[in-house]
Amino acid sequence: MIDVYAFATPNSVKVPIALEELGLAYDLKPVNVRKGEQKDAAFVALNVNAKVPVLVDDALVLTESAAILVYLAEKTGKLLPSDGEGRARVFEQLFFHASALSPAFGNAGFFKRSSPEPQPIAEARFSGEADRILGLLEDKLANQAFMAGDDFTIADIAHFGWLWRRQFPAVTLDERSNLSRWYETVAARPAVERAIARIEALVPAA
Repeated sequence: MIDVYAFATPNSVKVPIALEELGLAYDLKPVNVRKGEQKDAAFVALNVNAKVPVLVDDALVLTESAAILVYLAEKTGKLLPSDGEGRARVFEQLFFHASALSPAFGNAGFFKRSSPEPQPIAEARFSGEADRILGLLEDKLANQAFMAGDDFTIADIAHFGWLWRRQFPAVTLDERSNLSRWYETVAARPAVERAIARIEALVPAA
């Protein structure tokens, strides 16, 4: 059985989505980041970086959501093309996600919602970058069905995580018809619906 330490975060949700899509059994173990449980000694023993998600598969303990997605795809031979160009396009989007989309969205959300004092320059910088990135993805999806081409891959799962939580950086898909079409298509996949239901169930009732 695969164990996944996670919470209802943009990065966490990617892992159960992949597992549901791949038909792999797994157990979700909640780590309530709102209470700082990611800093508990037992969790830090799994991930010294003190961040969710963490995947444990037998003796393998793996961190970083993109690395987990690649591992699961290669473990099953699904959601990642085997040919050179197709595979490269998926990795292109994974690296773009890790270097551009994720930090821009995360920082935009932090400076809008969590900064101890107003930081208008930083907020404008990262909000503008998040908006620019959405524009790039909108243009890309004008000519292809999914992020890395015509097939659904782990690249789509990676981007979906932050767009699922787009209210945190306060970005919208308004007037972006291609992105809206893509998001609705991915969100309607039965595996994605199951994964979201399971990850949201980790949040304690108010």
